[in-house]
Amino acid sequence: MPKRMVQLIFPQKLIKKPVIYTMAVKCKVVPNVRRAKVTETVGNMTLELEGTKENLEKGIKFLIRQGVKVEPVMGDVLES
Repeated sequence: MPKRMVQLIFPQKLIKKPVIYTMAVKCKVVPNVRRAKVTETVGNMTLELEGTKENLEKGIKFLIRQGVKVEPVMGDVLES
């Protein structure tokens, strides 16, 4: 099954909301948290998403509509 590595930047208003869980359930995508840093003002997370190509696209579009900034990540973040 295809995988995609993305970096997510959450605005303060979304930090305490279950955005990743909701995306996973609605879009049938399996998230794997590779790195995360959350403060009171911003959340920064690197996720590996797994699912069909169509579901990965749906998941990313869902996150963007919620107000999350989504950027692609190249390589394995654990190697950096």
